[in-house]
Amino acid sequence: MMPRFHSISRAIVMAAAVLIGSGVSPVMASHDHDKALQAVKSGEIRPLAEILSIVQDKLPGEVVRTKLEQKEKVWVYEFRVVDREGQVFEVYVDARSGEINRMRKK
Repeated sequence: MMPRFHSISRAIVMAAAVLIGSGVSPVMASHDHDKALQAVKSGEIRPLAEILSIVQDKLPGEVVRTKLEQKEKVWVYEFRVVDREGQVFEVYVDARSGEINRMRKK
């Protein structure tokens, strides 16, 4: 029988995978979520899954957090990435083009 902690961890990982796969960021508020969903539907921005497929090979490690923000009418995906040595990076990606705008070590 599986320990309770392992079952809970697996459920959390599965829920996060579903959210990420659907293009929905789990850290967004409801209003922001609606706004982002409309931007995806209208073609103003690309879905998270599509952006990840574009930039995954260019990232220094594994994505551990995603965030979608609109700054001055420009949508930006912000990824928190951890490399093999445990170093943390913030990567800012244009949500329309998939181009990496900036990467910085935290």
